[in-house]
Amino acid sequence: MIRILVVDDHPVVRDGVAATLAAVSDFEVVGQAGDGPAAVELTASLRPDVVVLDLRMPGGSGVDAVREMRRRHLSAAVLVLTTYDTDSDTVAAIEAGATGYLLKDAPVETLVAGVRATAAGETVLSPAVATRLASHVRRPARTAALSAREREVLTLVARGTANRAIARELFVSEATVKTHLAHVYEKLGVADRAAAVAVAYERGILG
Repeated sequence: MIRILVVDDHPVVRDGVAATLAAVSDFEVVGQAGDGPAAVELTASLRPDVVVLDLRMPGGSGVDAVREMRRRHLSAAVLVLTTYDTDSDTVAAIEAGATGYLLKDAPVETLVAGVRATAAGETVLSPAVATRLASHVRRPARTAALSAREREVLTLVARGTANRAIARELFVSEATVKTHLAHVYEKLGVADRAAAVAVAYERGILG
C-alpha cells in the first residue's frame, strides 16, 4: 500500500482529492492537512510515502513545508498538486525538494499515475511545468557535452532509479554515481535531479 497525506487549504478540494485517491486499491489516505505547518507535523507523525501538496495556503506555504520536511530529513516524497504554474512557483517547489509537480486540471488517471511514480522516486512533471522549468534553467549551448557514462546515469535517473540501484546496474560504487551526477548538474547548469531530467529532455539529450 502507498500511504498518502493530502494537503490543501480548501476543504472541498482536499476531500475530493482524498476520496479520489482512497478509491484506488493500493492507496491508503492516512491523513489530511489544511496548511504547511500541519503538513510537516503530520508527515513527521504519520510517515506517509507521498504527500500530495498544494502550494499557496494561508498559514504556511507548500514550498516552506517542503523545505522544512527536507530540513528534518523526512523521507516522504512530495507531489505538488496546484493551479499555479508560474516560474516562481514551479522552480521554488522543485528546488525546495518536491519530487513532482502536477496541475489540478490533470485527469484522475494522471494524478494516480503521478502518485505511484512519486512513491517510486520518479520525477513527475506536467508538460507545461517541464517546459517552464527547462526554460528557467536553460544555459547556452557552449556547456560541455555529457560523457557516455554521464548519459547512462542520467537516463537511469530519468527512469526514477535510485543512486544505489544505478551503482548496481553500472557496476560502480554509489559514490561514483554521485560524482557523475555532480558533473551532470555542473554541465547542465542545474542543481538537482528533476531539473537535470527536464533540461536533458529539452535539449534532446534524453529521447
